Amino acid sequence: MSKIGKDLSKEEKKLVRQMFWRSQTLYVSVNPAKQGANGFCYSMMPFINAFYKEEEQRKEALVRHMSYFNTTVPMVSFIMGIAASMEKENSEKENFDVASINAVKTSLMGPMAGIGDSIFWGVWRVISAGIAVGLATSGNVLAPLVFLALFNIPQWLTRYYGAFLGYSLGSKYIEKLYSEGLIGILTKGASLVGLMMVGAMTSSMVVFQTKLSFSMQGETVMKLQEMLDQIFVGIVPILLTLLCYYLLKKKVSITMLMLGIIVLGILISALGIA
Repeated sequence: MSKIGKDLSKEEKKLVRQMFWRSQTLYVSVNPAKQGANGFCYSMMPFINAFYKEEEQRKEALVRHMSYFNTTVPMVSFIMGIAASMEKENSEKENFDVASINAVKTSLMGPMAGIGDSIFWGVWRVISAGIAVGLATSGNVLAPLVFLALFNIPQWLTRYYGAFLGYSLGSKYIEKLYSEGLIGILTKGASLVGLMMVGAMTSSMVVFQTKLSFSMQGETVMKLQEMLDQIFVGIVPILLTLLCYYLLKKKVSITMLMLGIIVLGILISALGIA
């Protein structure tokens, strides 16, 4: 563990530590449209201020990291480290593909969330709780503290060393990809994985089940939801998502969009069709 980040300069190590501490704020400010984007952008600011000397470049970098971001907390600093290393390359190379930064971020959200959720929420949390419950049933008043320590210390270590690992690996492999001309393939592949993940999130997080049915002579002859499922499972949620995306592209404010969705939901519920 102590060898991770040993090749970094003193200034880079300082920046990585600042990023690690700032990463604690990832989900302090959350909204449906951006999730942890505010915390991610705040965590990247030490690197942005260090790498970019012109104010316009800093603004572009800040806007870049205000895009949607959502992954499991213990793994976030690894992605931040890679993003920071890519920002460094962007500040040093004129022909750097800036779109690759968000493409790589998006492509890593799903895999890292799967790893982190499985290990920390699915396994380690249960083990920690089991040990703490055993202590609690025997009357040990330190059981809650034992649980918090067992569950959180490995997370913090993962986040701390993950930040150094992501930054170190990112710098090496991105430079190698550029020297071998493979950065275009990386960007395209990351974009495809990212789009697949966004599509999967749309399917699982946007839910619409209509109760509307048509009857003839007192008997139900067609249920609309069954017909829609035969055409395309999840067609209404994806159409709603695309409509929201279209309205956002047309500069409709998120506040107005959310209010419209709430009003639409109330009307649909009142009519009893969903």
